[in-house]
Amino acid sequence: MSQGRERRRPAWWHEGGTERRRWTPSGPPPPPRGGEEAEAEPERRWSRLPWRSTLVVLLFTVGGTRVAGQHQPQRADLDALGYTLLVLIPALLVLRQRRPAFTAHAVAAATLLYLGAGYPYGPFLIGAVVAVYAAVVAGQRRAAWSALGLLWAGHLLVVHWLYRWLPPGGDHAAGWSQELAVAAYVAAVLTASELVAARRERWARERAEREAAERRRVDEERLRIARELHDVLAHSISVIHVQAGVGLALLDQRPEQARTALATIKTASKEALGEVRQVLDTLRAPGAAPRSPAPGLDRLPELTEQAASAGLDVRTSTRGTPVALPPGADLAAFRIVQEALTNVVRHSGSRTARVRLHYTCGALELTVDDAGPATGTGETGGGNGLIGMRERAAALGGTVDAGPRPDGGFQVRARLPIGLGDTVGPGAGSVPGRESP
Repeated sequence: MSQGRERRRPAWWHEGGTERRRWTPSGPPPPPRGGEEAEAEPERRWSRLPWRSTLVVLLFTVGGTRVAGQHQPQRADLDALGYTLLVLIPALLVLRQRRPAFTAHAVAAATLLYLGAGYPYGPFLIGAVVAVYAAVVAGQRRAAWSALGLLWAGHLLVVHWLYRWLPPGGDHAAGWSQELAVAAYVAAVLTASELVAARRERWARERAEREAAERRRVDEERLRIARELHDVLAHSISVIHVQAGVGLALLDQRPEQARTALATIKTASKEALGEVRQVLDTLRAPGAAPRSPAPGLDRLPELTEQAASAGLDVRTSTRGTPVALPPGADLAAFRIVQEALTNVVRHSGSRTARVRLHYTCGALELTVDDAGPATGTGETGGGNGLIGMRERAAALGGTVDAGPRPDGGFQVRARLPIGLGDTVGPGAGSVPGRESP
């Protein structure tokens, strides 16, 4: 039993004046509420009740009914019970937000008692209207309809049958024609309540949709930043890793080649820091234009040079007529080629790779091949590179297929939809049909 109670305890508690806390991975628990804070909590709950509107309804009900009663000599005079009921009907409305179903039934019952006692008619019915309205708006439609049905049924019994045995003496049955006015009044109350409830539900639904869309945008931005950081760091650190190994191997025997490896490490780290700084600047100034353009296929020669510095011979070729790519497609194409070459450096025994660009009508096809075989060395990072490639392509409506070839190599094939942009001028890319080393 003690263990069961222990499991049901909150994340923090007080026992015998000694504080005991249970720590969670999200951080330390909040301090226990005690002293002035614990005493202030009930006051805050009471302050959130609709006291002001309830007081306005109470004053209007009591004052209006008292004035109306002066012109109804045939009705029973207001006494202590009458005033108590007049105060109770609107006073119950203070609970309409916390307990809408209870409030609707309690107000209907108090109103029915007031009618049965034969007291003067007046604006006391406004309490029932407010209670029913609050129940409908709160989604308690069944409670609102049942409370209103109870009140109407009791009214029919009092004015058409029980009036013989109820005060005031000498009362007579009410005409059935007035029930049409009562029915119209009830229908108007329910219709207005339903309209307001429907509008609030629509507002709540729209607000939830906006919040969900905002969360999706945040998640998409988070994934975009994660892809950018992964692509930048994975490629640069792979180059640095390879060159560091070369430098260590040649440091004693061939110091000049070791110096070249260190220069490559310096260049790769500088470029990585620049791209990481660009991503961080975007985070610090949301909505602001980036200070430097995003990389694209125009930087493909730089990518091949970096791969060459890591010992990978990259050959590129272009088919079709190059066109100006949209910024998103240009960045995605560059990152896909970058990640594919990074995987060749890290996980392939081949020291050559082939990058082919094929411009078709409305699409760009990328292919990166290496002869293999897979080395099985190096950390794979859980396959985030391939996942990132597919996410980039899918965001543009494209696809990425990656897998081993029958001859033991590995191939990455991507298809990105593009607009029919302007033809790229000379020097902006590879010459169509020509192969560059």
